[in-house]
Amino acid sequence: MDIVEFIKVIIIGIVEGITEWLPISSTGHMILVDEFIKLSVSEAFKEMFLVVIQLGAIMAVVVLYFHKLNPFSLKKTVIQKKETISLWFKVAIASIPAGIIGILFDDAIDELFYNYITVALTLIIYGILFILAENRNKSKQLAIDDFSKLSYKTALLIGVFQVLSLVPGTSRSGATILGAIFLGTTRFVAAEFSFFLAIPAMFGASAVKIAKFGFDFSPTEATLLAVGMVTAFVVSIIAIKFLVGYIKENDFKAFGYYRIVLGAAVVLYFLLFK
Repeated sequence: MDIVEFIKVIIIGIVEGITEWLPISSTGHMILVDEFIKLSVSEAFKEMFLVVIQLGAIMAVVVLYFHKLNPFSLKKTVIQKKETISLWFKVAIASIPAGIIGILFDDAIDELFYNYITVALTLIIYGILFILAENRNKSKQLAIDDFSKLSYKTALLIGVFQVLSLVPGTSRSGATILGAIFLGTTRFVAAEFSFFLAIPAMFGASAVKIAKFGFDFSPTEATLLAVGMVTAFVVSIIAIKFLVGYIKENDFKAFGYYRIVLGAAVVLYFLLFK
């Protein structure tokens, strides 16, 4: 494999690992990265690659939260096991809306919305919403500070917010975290539930893309995919730990401001240089 392609894939994996978990839109960043880092692969493979490397990112959640998500752990009490099973049911229920819409309208959504104008607008709009949400909750006592207090109804509503992330630039983590905050969860519950929702969402999206592309990878394509996934996995571990530590002392407004700046940068770049 060409060393240059190897380096390109590592850079893409790093960007994916960071932006998948921070509420700043992996798609927005990938559009910019793709302008400067052109993989020497077919369009079909690249479309599949940019989705399937998320499997590396999702494995970071599985590793970091294995005990919390494992209902069969011998270290858990009967009550804790029941709470873990309940958490999985909440994740499953919250995954239904985006799963249905994504399967039915995946191609149509890409065709209609996968462009720099949509990405820039969603970056800016949701950036503003993050700032407004944090200002709104600044002096409020949030009722949902633990997963045991997260009702199935609220979980489903968070899942409805996740549907918004099907529009490029919104950010899956951004949509679910923002929705959870508006619905009265703490930042910690919002972030972790977003992580857990990513498991079925990413596995589902990857399965759809692989099914469309097929399993007939060339040795080079298989290597590129493996390198991207491993890189995304390692960087995701760091990014998730960073976010969890960050929100213990800070709010999400910094990410809102960042989204606004990035959205403006996307617009300026395409207006001035394309």
